[in-house]
Amino acid sequence: MNIVTNPSVRPECLRPADDGWEPPTPAEVRAIIAEAGLTGSGVARFLGISSKGSRVIRRWAGGEDRIPYSAWALLCDKAGYRRIWERQTGQDFSG
Repeated sequence: MNIVTNPSVRPECLRPADDGWEPPTPAEVRAIIAEAGLTGSGVARFLGISSKGSRVIRRWAGGEDRIPYSAWALLCDKAGYRRIWERQTGQDFSG
């Protein structure tokens, strides 16, 4: 599997939730959405969010709300990153 790295996404955002994960900034959320090739409504459909999902995505991308880890992890996977929820040993995925 190819592992994507992006200097605009901090390594702390690409860790398991219980291993020092830090929530992404709004810019990092927007970067991952772009890398995944999705629109706001596409993200909502991909994540199975309700009919008002596009608004939720805008709030994450605008910094009004924090993206939940599970949504972030799935978007990272869709964008081609490794499965950040799986603990990796002896490897540096920070780029």
